Amino acid sequence: MSSGCAVSISQRIPTVGRTLPRACITARLYGGRGPPSRRGGMVQARREDSFIGERASEKRRMSEEEQNPAAIPTPMSDVQGDGRWISMHNHFVSSSKDKEPEVVFIGDSNVQIMHQFEVWRELFSPLHALNFGGLSDGTQHVLWRLENGELDHVKPKIIVLWVGTYNQGHSAEQIAGGILAIIRCIHHRQPQAKVIVLALLPRGKNPNPLRNRNLQVNKLLEEALPALPSAFLLDADPGFVHSDGTISHHDMYDYLHLSRHGYTRVCPTLHRTLLQFLEATNTSPDQ
Repeated sequence: MSSGCAVSISQRIPTVGRTLPRACITARLYGGRGPPSRRGGMVQARREDSFIGERASEKRRMSEEEQNPAAIPTPMSDVQGDGRWISMHNHFVSSSKDKEPEVVFIGDSNVQIMHQFEVWRELFSPLHALNFGGLSDGTQHVLWRLENGELDHVKPKIIVLWVGTYNQGHSAEQIAGGILAIIRCIHHRQPQAKVIVLALLPRGKNPNPLRNRNLQVNKLLEEALPALPSAFLLDADPGFVHSDGTISHHDMYDYLHLSRHGYTRVCPTLHRTLLQFLEATNTSPDQ
């Protein structure tokens, strides 16, 4: 047998008390990889299988989002008839045209109310931050806002996302899916921006199903976010739930919205995180 050649069809390699069939001979000669003439095809086949698998996974994700009401862009219904929600959205779009923020806050009324307190002026205004906090927005409402212009005229380094506790009639899995859909929308429209997702806070004076739901959303996000580029989960809850399971009205005046005191407990952690991210972004060679 000449060196470097495969054994002929009729040849068998003797082993201890037995002979190997032709397929095993080929495998042993080439370390289980097949002969050189086949390796390129095998590599190509693996690449094609990987591509097909990724496409199938993407199609499944898109199908799940299409079936998830928390991940379908939806404008908020004008129940009260005063048009406030769409007016706020239009204001955010128009007012951002002459701004150059480094940080943009996006979310529900927890984001919006923050803008009214001293903590915003003391901690976040100096960071050139914009506040796009809505009313009682769910994930589907924020997704609609982003797909209809709120990020079209800015190019922030960081986007802070805080939404999910106001989703009505949605499961923890649906809410987490809605938040992930928003993150993907942000990455598509603002690929340079890092996304800090604030974990949902507990709610209600006493233990209740919605508090449990928010906790489950946070667990799902903690599992999912490492797979998304430039997205990070920040749990800024300083410990609002007391040892007896209650929440104080000093922290949440209606056991849902943060009070001035509640914001002073949450915001320093967020502020430190923003400073760290901005410093890292400003020193990055890609910037």
